[in-house]
Amino acid sequence: MSAVSIGRAPALAGRLRPNALWLAVPGLVFLAVFFVWPVAQLLGLSAVDPESGAYSAGAYQRIAATDVYLRVLGITFRIAGWTTLWSLLIGYPLAYWLARLPALFRGRMLLFVMVPFWTSYLVKTFAWMLILGRTGVVNSLLTGAHVVGEPLSLINNQFGVMVGMVHAMVPLAVMTMLPVMTGIDRRLVQAAQTLGAAPARAFWLIYFKLSLPGVAAAGLLVFISSLGFFIVPAFLGGRQETMLAQLIITQVQELLNWSFAGALSAMMLAAALVSCVVYDRIFGLSTIAGGSAQVGTGRIRDLGLALLSAVATILGRLSDAAQAVLGKRACAWLLPGFCWLVIAFLVLPTLLVIPLAFTSSQFLEFPPPGYGLSWFHAYFGSPLWIQATIRSFGVAFVTAFAATAIGGFAALALANSRTRWAGLIFAFFLAPMIVPRIVIAVGLFYLFARLGLIATDLGLVIGHTVLAIPFTLVTIAAVLKTYDSTRRRRRSGPTACGR
Repeated sequence: MSAVSIGRAPALAGRLRPNALWLAVPGLVFLAVFFVWPVAQLLGLSAVDPESGAYSAGAYQRIAATDVYLRVLGITFRIAGWTTLWSLLIGYPLAYWLARLPALFRGRMLLFVMVPFWTSYLVKTFAWMLILGRTGVVNSLLTGAHVVGEPLSLINNQFGVMVGMVHAMVPLAVMTMLPVMTGIDRRLVQAAQTLGAAPARAFWLIYFKLSLPGVAAAGLLVFISSLGFFIVPAFLGGRQETMLAQLIITQVQELLNWSFAGALSAMMLAAALVSCVVYDRIFGLSTIAGGSAQVGTGRIRDLGLALLSAVATILGRLSDAAQAVLGKRACAWLLPGFCWLVIAFLVLPTLLVIPLAFTSSQFLEFPPPGYGLSWFHAYFGSPLWIQATIRSFGVAFVTAFAATAIGGFAALALANSRTRWAGLIFAFFLAPMIVPRIVIAVGLFYLFARLGLIATDLGLVIGHTVLAIPFTLVTIAAVLKTYDSTRRRRRSGPTACGR
């Protein structure tokens, strides 16, 4: 054996040595096949003439020439923007209150936030139809108490859409902001107050400033998720609240115009990517996993600090005025009271479905005119419903196992690897969370139609796994980060004392 071959052997062995980054390979391959490829194919269809098969920009020219689609795009942005704003305004106090609770009690209270998040959008939308309809709960109470003379129009308009979408997005905003808030040392605010800062000013200039990365991450995820809504605006909105996702579904299911559906999807995806690029430049994508980031640089940072200081001064004076009028004890109950109202807003629509299961009526109406078990007899006596239930649980179980395994291995790979590609890999695994779901769904539908996976359990598992991987990755990565920091503190403490 020559000296050259002997010298090459250790180098080759070093390259083939197992590395933690290999744990992410299964997830990378899975997402490349069932996420990148379907979305790329869908976008490619937008540049193809459906009749001749030749490359054409006709779909984009049709969008540019017709103001209807541009107006729908504007409506989509407006509804997503207002949903994001209200979700943050409602979710921030709740996340702040939860972050201050003891860890054990916080975990129990999180169930009130997560149960509505886990409930089907269709179930929640029907519940809001019963609450906000002309003969619904709200109008029945108002007309029965003679507060109003005739029922209010609370659905089939923007108000109904906003209520349904904010109800769906507040849990996502809370779960995104909470990891950042729990990592903030509350002694910093206490130290500022010890040095003479007013409580309100100390909160806004220290705690709120440190929580801004979580707020920005929540805003991004809520905005991107809101872009792809179609169930809520379809049932709670009217013609003036038509969103882009509804047009995409119409082009696929009714008109079979894949080319134009791809062009509309490209518009939505471009808007989502622009939002992500702007966000990444200011905050960094790592904050989605609960990491820290420097909020803004240069003039943007100086302007933000000046604005935050002005807000702190104004709200500090309002806080002093409120305490003078209501008293400190009453003001101390404002935050818990508001949070319990938000929890009621999240939970009660879901609980409303329970008495409707025992109604004797053939229609959705509340309160039920009578009670009985007829719907349970119809359910348990139908093989179709039983089969659908078993199928749902089976798909959910396999999806949970697959997504946890893929996301967990990827989180372990990123936690134990110091490669320069870690940031890019992390962003790649987060991409299904960033790309609007309707774009992913239509892309997978086009792929599965050619593979024969439409309406199959395997197809459902694959689609749900693609959407679930980012959530498992973010959750496990946050846990591993906490475990790693705790382990480092335990190691450094005794060692430092011994030295």
